[in-house]
Amino acid sequence: MSTLPVIAAVDGSDDSLRALDWALDTARGREAPLRVVHVRQYAAWMQADVLVAGPPDAEADPVLGQVRAHLAAVPDRPDTEYVALEGAPSAVLPELGSTAQLLVLGSRGRGGFASLILGSNGMAAARDAECPVVVVPRPGREVHEGVPSGPGPRVVVGLQVDSPDEAVLDFAFAEAARRGARLQVVAAYPSPVQIWTAAPGQILPPSADDAAVENETRVLAEGFLAPCRGRYPDVHAEPYVAPGDAAGHLVAASKDAELVVVGRHRRRLLAPARMLGSVTQAVLLHAASPVAVVPPAPPEE
Repeated sequence: MSTLPVIAAVDGSDDSLRALDWALDTARGREAPLRVVHVRQYAAWMQADVLVAGPPDAEADPVLGQVRAHLAAVPDRPDTEYVALEGAPSAVLPELGSTAQLLVLGSRGRGGFASLILGSNGMAAARDAECPVVVVPRPGREVHEGVPSGPGPRVVVGLQVDSPDEAVLDFAFAEAARRGARLQVVAAYPSPVQIWTAAPGQILPPSADDAAVENETRVLAEGFLAPCRGRYPDVHAEPYVAPGDAAGHLVAASKDAELVVVGRHRRRLLAPARMLGSVTQAVLLHAASPVAVVPPAPPEE
């Protein structure tokens, strides 16, 4: 059975070339082929929502020519394929996820508004692709406060103890194992909320204190991590349990991290459309490291 490729989406921008370099290293580490794809934007009146193959010969594509020159001197390059497609990138890129083990792109491309931190194509791919999507940010994003961590390479993953996703945890453990990195598991919990009584100006004491909630969160996190620890015994996973906003803690943890792994919202009965979720969107917009968005595991039959 053939190995699915790591796909790098390029458009000639510096952001996409940084994403290409990240995808190249990842394909090498996964012993997977690399597929470099350039989606040429239709004119506005020709845009379509379907995947349309461009000319069969990608040799004439100037963006792919730039990529060939960029990769020409790379040693130990994996098997590399160059593909030119035509269509609306925000529709075509997510469709590529069905034929890839990983889709990698830059946080900004040539199109859109220069003031945007994350382009619409990256948001669409992270929301809709069937495979995990990695968005590589521009260098220089400032994260002023980090989180306590030991030395050495580090992968970060967000864990919702009230609705854990096995696919997200497994992806994070596997990445940490490939990179010889520690895994920092961020589990945030809300601080107890003060409850107002009917009498003006009076409040009831919280039903539980921070220490009890923290301890319960840590116990739940350890329980969810146990199966992954069994599958990846060489990965040192360290829970980071803290009160407050999960997105803020994940962005802080992204400082000097190799990768931050987050999940995508599961579809719900009353909200069947795919969604990223507010935490994932915030991490994509502000994290200093590459961010992997992992689709939820398919429901069991």
